[in-house]
Amino acid sequence: MKGIILAGGSATRLYPVTLAVSKQMLPVYDKPMIYYPLSTLMMAGIKEVLIISTPTHLPAFENLLGSGAKLGMKFTYKIQEKPVGLADAFILGEDFIGDDNVALILGDNMIYGSRIERVLKAASHLKEGGIIFGYQVADPTSYGVVEIDSEGKALSIEEKPRVPKSNFAVPGIYFYDNTVIEIAKSIQPSERGELEITDVNKVYMQQGKLQVIPLGNGYAWFDTGSPDRLSDAADFVKAIELRQGVQIACLEEIAYHNEWISKEQVLEEAEKYKKTEYGKYLKKIIEQDFKQYKAIYESDLFDAGQ
Repeated sequence: MKGIILAGGSATRLYPVTLAVSKQMLPVYDKPMIYYPLSTLMMAGIKEVLIISTPTHLPAFENLLGSGAKLGMKFTYKIQEKPVGLADAFILGEDFIGDDNVALILGDNMIYGSRIERVLKAASHLKEGGIIFGYQVADPTSYGVVEIDSEGKALSIEEKPRVPKSNFAVPGIYFYDNTVIEIAKSIQPSERGELEITDVNKVYMQQGKLQVIPLGNGYAWFDTGSPDRLSDAADFVKAIELRQGVQIACLEEIAYHNEWISKEQVLEEAEKYKKTEYGKYLKKIIEQDFKQYKAIYESDLFDAGQ
């Protein structure tokens, strides 16, 4: 499976700061925002990633992330001239996707949870259809809302409904089979002139092929597209990192755990960041060999203790 990060748009809800910089380059506590969706794809086991952004902002992402080789990955970059909807990512990424399945994540989305890696890897093994997530929110009228049956299939999807049929908002991460390319080409622009991801999901739903994975109380999801939500996400990351002594969205750590890079490569990156807590953490990963804890986490003993 391949991955796409859509990091375009004008981010008008964050004006005036985004007049000068891409929203996905803004810091969420101690890292650029794009680290968080990228880490999500990495936890799903996805090594090849396409980053889509505006002509103005794309060079900054290339400068920040490079080829991906330092993470044992491969990054490709594509310009989106105008923000014409999320589904446009599959049309722009057709050559990149090829014959593979694909995961799309929005550049301003962050998902965190103790077992999120398992959930994401399970979704990445998709054989047919699509997989989306459901996250319970207090006010679903502000989100895309999915209604789910007892077998986890989507019954209805509505965008910012006045009378929601459920409290499950749809986070901005989606897993699809290869037919998503033709589906994206077949849908018509909405009233606001965009190719809506909701319309893509409705096609899969009508085919009976849209699975929904509810994310329960052990997970946190942030859409960092407004000042308040950006601040909330930063406070959350700060609290977790300072209290537990871990790093959220540490790309080198995930790559090391995935066995995409070696200890020597982690230490090389640690030297680059040696004046920061991030660099100190990378050294600690190697010194304490956190892989042993990951093995316990992935074992049946972990499930037995839940």
